[in-house]
Amino acid sequence: MKSINDFIESEGSQFPGKTYVEELLKPVFNDQRDYLFDVMFDIHRAHVIMLSEQKIIPITEARKMLAGINKIAKTDYQSLTYQPEYEDLFFMMEAKIGEEIGPELAGKIHIGRSRNDMGVAMYRLVLREHLVTTIENAYRLSEVLLFQANQHLETYMTGYTHTQPAQPTTLGHYLLAIYDVLQRDIKRLESAYQTVNQSPLGAAALTTTGFPISRERTCELLGFDQVIENSYDSIAGADYLLETSTALITLMVNTGRWIQDFLQHVTREFGSFLVADPYVQVSSIMPQKRNPVSIEHSRSIASSAFGEALAAINMIHNTPFGDIVDTEDDLQPHLYRAFNNANRVLKLMYAVITTLSVNKDHMKKMTETTCITITELADTLAREHHVPFRKAHQIASYLSRETIKAKMELKDWKIRDINHMIKEFGDIMLTSEQWERIISPEYFVQIRKIQGGPNPEEVRRMIQNRKVDWKTRINGLQQIKEQLSIKKEQLVNYPL
Repeated sequence: MKSINDFIESEGSQFPGKTYVEELLKPVFNDQRDYLFDVMFDIHRAHVIMLSEQKIIPITEARKMLAGINKIAKTDYQSLTYQPEYEDLFFMMEAKIGEEIGPELAGKIHIGRSRNDMGVAMYRLVLREHLVTTIENAYRLSEVLLFQANQHLETYMTGYTHTQPAQPTTLGHYLLAIYDVLQRDIKRLESAYQTVNQSPLGAAALTTTGFPISRERTCELLGFDQVIENSYDSIAGADYLLETSTALITLMVNTGRWIQDFLQHVTREFGSFLVADPYVQVSSIMPQKRNPVSIEHSRSIASSAFGEALAAINMIHNTPFGDIVDTEDDLQPHLYRAFNNANRVLKLMYAVITTLSVNKDHMKKMTETTCITITELADTLAREHHVPFRKAHQIASYLSRETIKAKMELKDWKIRDINHMIKEFGDIMLTSEQWERIISPEYFVQIRKIQGGPNPEEVRRMIQNRKVDWKTRINGLQQIKEQLSIKKEQLVNYPL
């Protein structure tokens, strides 16, 4: 072990010390280079255009500034490495622009702004792109869920409560439920987008500036929806990070739940789903196995996305209400990784569901076991024989226990045996036709045509309504993408 004096000497006597460089400045530089490079130059462009339009700088200087900015923006950013003479990427690029147009002119680019409002604007611009990508992938997954739901309106399956067989439903009904949850997840992402897509520029360090800048103009040039009016809020507010994180967390938790279902359905014991060959892996030692690794990885990656987003929330917790590094360079990559992983899950499950095969006959046979239509006995007794429902439920419960005790299924009973058992509870007699309906999964589903029920026509109605809504919302997203693309092109090619 080195002596303390040797360590102090190796660290250096001025900021930044060797350990600070290696463990902080270099990693932060790399993150800034990988995530913030492009948006940094967009902010430079918008600020210079605004300064010129506000006549804070002459148009001749603005032209030179933009020419220098555009030239340095073409740098192969992946080739950049940390250099000790620059604290971070921002100062390195300012120096590079200075080499191109002169340090005095380059210095004027920073008139009326601060690293504070610029930094928050960069984070918001990057998160905006991630949110649009994630919403788009979620809509893509939504489309295939609707398609498969429509294909399986009469694919009968067992519905579960408390992990136990409960009642018959259809795969279409089940997939539509997943779709509906995903739409609420998308709405949360869209709400986060609205919160994120607001401009802090012009707040400067905290209290704006004495220069006659236009906050509205930089907001417009960068495609933000509106200005965050209070300058203190512009710098101190971190709820845009919290809302983004919680939207991602909710999306991944909800997705992970039905992914877990899928992993159960693809087991040999269940045998409901068959994952297509491109998304399964054969064991290296057990050739009979078809390991559903695409779904397993999706479950794991969803948990990773959850963890990264939660880390961002934890880093904000108990921080002061103001400019603080906790919400900046150390935090942002957690969200970028969370988005990356969330999108991997959405893409993987899109591929799996698009190519999924369903064992309809096997699923149907499973609905004829474990007494899962017995609810219809209680309903029939109450509806057609006017038996009080609690008593009808008692009769159904008794018959269910007797069936399990006899190691039989409901369909194995003869109608005379059924009537003999329920006679103990009163003068009640079922017809053969009634009993056939009671034990029929198809009848169970067909009769449940109340709004939102599994009846195929009701599910078809819901699907049609959702298709209309999906088209409207996906068109809205495409308009946002087009508007942002136009803003970007106008900014890069702005004529001064």
